[in-house]
Amino acid sequence: MSAHPANTTQPEEPLLPPEPLPMHVRGISAEQRNAQEEWEAVEDIQSVLLGRSAGPVPLISFNEALQFFQTTDLSEARKKIQATVRRHGLAALLHFLFGPPRLQQQLQGERDLALAIAQCGLDDNQAVHMRILQTIYKKLTCSRLGCPRYGAHWEELGFQGADPGTDLRGTGMLGLMQMLYFVMDSQTLPLALEIFRLSQHETQNFPFCIMSVNITRLVLQALREECLSRECNRRQQVIAVLNDLYVAAFLQLYRVWKSQHKTIADSGFLLKELEFSTKKKPKQLLKSFETYVSRSLMSAADSIQHPSPLPISSSQAGEEINFTGICDLQVELEGEARLI
Repeated sequence: MSAHPANTTQPEEPLLPPEPLPMHVRGISAEQRNAQEEWEAVEDIQSVLLGRSAGPVPLISFNEALQFFQTTDLSEARKKIQATVRRHGLAALLHFLFGPPRLQQQLQGERDLALAIAQCGLDDNQAVHMRILQTIYKKLTCSRLGCPRYGAHWEELGFQGADPGTDLRGTGMLGLMQMLYFVMDSQTLPLALEIFRLSQHETQNFPFCIMSVNITRLVLQALREECLSRECNRRQQVIAVLNDLYVAAFLQLYRVWKSQHKTIADSGFLLKELEFSTKKKPKQLLKSFETYVSRSLMSAADSIQHPSPLPISSSQAGEEINFTGICDLQVELEGEARLI
């Protein structure tokens, strides 16, 4: 190797003036700036725990997640679906003569897509799956930070253990998709948070996410038994009907649980009631949900037009949404409905 001449020097790079601080940083104290840097450092740690080197995981909308499943190869999952319940003998004849109408042919592809999603397990290697999980966590906890893929924080949300994927038996990713719909729709998010708060109650607590998965399972049963065909045919939709029925069933459960001071010991019987309602009275459930949404919108509009100048008293501050139409069904069903 030849040596550089002794009198040769590397040109010094000109000193650049320091870059101006961003507008959102100017004018804040050093203490605030340190706090901001610490906050960003926490996000970086979260990203490492999630197995990503990039920044925070962005939220995902229900429609974006649905589009992912619409464009993904689900051929293996489709092989496992059973679109309708098989009936034999007299049961098949009675269903043919007196049962609900069949789902129209143009809607059967959408039905099969929903059933195929229910056959998909949670996959750590699918970025969309992870975003769905993270979005549910952030919206329920009102946090802008993500969380590790495994850990006790999922039990706090109402899963059975450190891995939510083990609790999706019978519902697959549809169980998470319906939770995602619940928390990402602006009209249903307040209800989702009310139910989640009730699930944390000292005596009336219940596992929110496990209850949600059970409700998805009931909705799937109603679909496969063709109990929703009339409503799907009327609206020319399947997945939207499933989502609305899911929220409607959760709303009914919330009303009964809260007003009648139910506890986890009552969950089996209440799920039997919901099973009856989703199969025999889906139209009534959906109508009740529509009424709830209408009242919520009217209440929100009224509060904007006529804001109250008076402070909220301590007794009023503890009140939550008022619900009507409590379900008083006393029905014994075959089989055992219980939390998974």
